[in-house]
Amino acid sequence: MPFVNVKLIKGVFDAGQKQEMIEKLTDTMVEIEGENMRGVTWVVVEEVKSGDWGIGGQALTTEAVHALAAGTPA
Repeated sequence: MPFVNVKLIKGVFDAGQKQEMIEKLTDTMVEIEGENMRGVTWVVVEEVKSGDWGIGGQALTTEAVHALAAGTPA
């Protein structure tokens, strides 16, 4: 059974955005595997505490991700 695991920094996406991710990722898997797999396609969204995710040796925070999305330096 397909299992899709999504890890996000906590506080970046709201509940509606996470639901949209679940729906769209499920739809993508169904496009690949067929409609019969919809009911057994699992999507899990896990949130990682702000600052507990690092890139290039630097901790990434919720605020930094919001600044990045806005196109402004953190």
